[in-house]
Amino acid sequence: MIEGPYFVLVVFGALWCGLAAGVFVAFSTFVMRGLGALPPDRAIAAMNAINVAAVNPAFMVVFLGAAALCAVIAVVTFVLWPEQGTVELLLGCALYLVGSFGVTVLANVPRNEALAKLAGDEEAEASATYWRTYLSEWSGWNHIRSGASLAASASFLLALT
Repeated sequence: MIEGPYFVLVVFGALWCGLAAGVFVAFSTFVMRGLGALPPDRAIAAMNAINVAAVNPAFMVVFLGAAALCAVIAVVTFVLWPEQGTVELLLGCALYLVGSFGVTVLANVPRNEALAKLAGDEEAEASATYWRTYLSEWSGWNHIRSGASLAASASFLLALT
């Protein structure tokens, strides 16, 4: 059974991954749908503003904090190798680190950077075309981040039972 500081660490990991899942689910369920209803030039401007505003301490504590907790939980799990919950703990760490953090770095951020370059684009049709592609691809990857974060949280909770 997981006890003491290790228990607290895993509870915090579950909570932080669940909180990150909530942020990603909000984007998947209504933010991106709302942006998709706007004309492309306004949607691009809004998403670029959101991307700039997202790099703030509150979001970084959630997003990077969950990644840091997962890394610590993975190391502690390898060192302590508990009799129960080892698979669930390592799975939860992998789900968040690969499915949320990794997807963000490798899929969502590069798309955000490409979108930011359209800010001064005079070719409205090219921007509109990219926006439609961006909206679909970014949202798809965000669904993966949502599911991975939620599954990581659930995996941590299962390790505690």
